[in-house]
Amino acid sequence: MPHLSIHSTRLRIVFALLPAVLVVACGGGGDASQVSSSVSYADTTGSAALLATTSLAADSGLASTATIDGIGSTATKTSAPSTTSTTVPDAGSTTAGADSGTLAALTVFNRARPALPIPLPMVGVTTDSISNVSAIVASLNSIKKVPTTRIVFDENVPASEYRDATVKIRNVSYVMGEILDSFYVRTLSVQGYLNRTKDYLNTLGDVVDIWEVGNEINGEWLGKNSDVVAKMSGAYDLVKSQGKTAELTLYYNKGCFDKPANEMFAWAKANIPERMKTGLDYVLVSYYEDDCNGLQPDWPAVFKQLATLFPNSKIGFGEVGTTKSAKKAEYITRYYSKKISVPNYVGGYFWWYFKQDMVPNTKTLLSTLNSAISTQ
Repeated sequence: MPHLSIHSTRLRIVFALLPAVLVVACGGGGDASQVSSSVSYADTTGSAALLATTSLAADSGLASTATIDGIGSTATKTSAPSTTSTTVPDAGSTTAGADSGTLAALTVFNRARPALPIPLPMVGVTTDSISNVSAIVASLNSIKKVPTTRIVFDENVPASEYRDATVKIRNVSYVMGEILDSFYVRTLSVQGYLNRTKDYLNTLGDVVDIWEVGNEINGEWLGKNSDVVAKMSGAYDLVKSQGKTAELTLYYNKGCFDKPANEMFAWAKANIPERMKTGLDYVLVSYYEDDCNGLQPDWPAVFKQLATLFPNSKIGFGEVGTTKSAKKAEYITRYYSKKISVPNYVGGYFWWYFKQDMVPNTKTLLSTLNSAISTQ
């Protein structure tokens, strides 16, 4: 998730000009298309309250005004198919640095609705926007292997606004639902976070396969640690009480953190309850090289340690990406073609900029992704 971290290279800012108002959406906010609503989840408690209103027409971008932590601000990651070929109109402008190369539309696979279990290795992508969902669906359907799509559920948007898009995405892909982007975790009280979790579970429980109960949970920007733990563990308990699949995303930050207590393994050992260490279905790692001085960790060693800490969990990457246009193809190839021989390693990767870089399906980076996963 692009956020205000130690390094600001992942900050994503989208401008939407409203009558007489310039509104900026940043961080976890992509957009929920066809939204005209606001919701608080009873979260207006003290300085952590996020006051926001949203307003947008069908297939337009989410514009929100917000005050965060007292900062007056308007600134806010089957069977063999038959095939046909289609060209999808461009979804519009992309974020700064997104690849602009285009080619002929890729083959669109007319797959049946993907059936569980999710095949391995997992091919994950992330969409932080559901505008122009038809183009998103066409791009997902142009990936050679059935993907798992993480949908970033925007702050202060009720689950009902995601119903239609999630159903359409689930028809061509598996779905992982991000309950709330890490940048916005601090804006909700513990009860507000749990209320939000209940809303999304009750509304989308039949079309979300994996529930991300905490995003980059050890990040230094999430707020008071005891509250972060309560939100994470409470959401996990709600997900498991309904017999659903729970995933936790950690943030790899060795050598690039300010607080040693927030180093990924130190935080996980000290703060994740034993029931989660043995009960989480997936534990994935978010890593942005641009945030960590280009460091290339010894990933087999990292995942071996993670497998020891979470012996019953599938492990892999939960978030990767870059805003550097010249580096995107290199990063996509490097991560999606990785082969890591560690028990329970499942891949994943979940490129954060899928919507910006691979929609519509004429974008060259979609072909780069297909080439990378063909080596698996």
